[in-house]
Amino acid sequence: MSENRTLLVEMAEGLFADLSGAEFASAWPRVAEAGFASLLVPADAGGFGGDWGDVLAVLRLAGLNALAAPLAEPILAHHLLAQAGIAAPEGLLTIAAPGQRVPFARHADGIVRAGDGAVALYLPGSYSVTQGTSPAGEPWDAVDFTGEPVASVASDIDLLALGAFARVAQASGALEAAFTLSIDHVNTRVQFGRALAKFQAVQQALAEFSEEAAAVDASAAACAAALDHGDAGFEIAAAKLRTGIAIDRSVPIAHRVHGAIGFTIEYALNHHTRRLMGWRSEFGSDSFWAERLGRTVAKLGGKGLWHEVAARTDRQVAASG
Repeated sequence: MSENRTLLVEMAEGLFADLSGAEFASAWPRVAEAGFASLLVPADAGGFGGDWGDVLAVLRLAGLNALAAPLAEPILAHHLLAQAGIAAPEGLLTIAAPGQRVPFARHADGIVRAGDGAVALYLPGSYSVTQGTSPAGEPWDAVDFTGEPVASVASDIDLLALGAFARVAQASGALEAAFTLSIDHVNTRVQFGRALAKFQAVQQALAEFSEEAAAVDASAAACAAALDHGDAGFEIAAAKLRTGIAIDRSVPIAHRVHGAIGFTIEYALNHHTRRLMGWRSEFGSDSFWAERLGRTVAKLGGKGLWHEVAARTDRQVAASG
């Protein structure tokens, strides 16, 4: 655990709560000024020197507050450049993973692309952008790399997996926010002479919601611990798949218990649920991660799977101790 995590979380909590509901143009400058992009950059290189647990804590808060500015993308971009020994340019950096659209590409001052055995930095002019939007209405652009990168270094980094972890972390916070809104609504909304929370069907639905949110919390924490250890492929595949299942089960519950108000664009719920539905398919769909996880499990076999899971758990426990 980073020694400065308490301070980091306090700063992020206050800033993201203040920016909740703000659009990109007003949110991004303040996020950039806070310096979160250097979170994984070593202290001796001028960064924060944080760990993946710090990243989880910050991204979870971003999801909780429906932050409409890139956070995971610049953190991962600067991390990749620092690992590759490539100097990071000023401004907003985003990431391009194999086969994926690029978040906030239209606003970026550079794109870090990872795949085909290399990490490369592209600056505007070396790529073209076709604008698109996520279900939450945020930039989710198609990028065509037409020129040469300003720098490229051999690397086997799996950016798709790192992006998947980021979405799991953000979904963890967004699910909590949606669950809190649902609890508040059923406790205040009266139907047939009593609060909705008093109806057994509503209680059962929200109990299922809480289980799904807890599963995502646990899987996100397992990913962060495994990333700090250095080998997180298994945990990330399982977590992204489990998060997709949780979203599939939880988002309908949130909207059902809210009734018509849950679909009102001005109401806060959709800011979380639309992001969740988009994140489910970003950086690999459910089927993609199910196939990757299935191939791993098939190679291990039943006995091998048990030994692998136990060994990974033991490593995380030892590291946390």
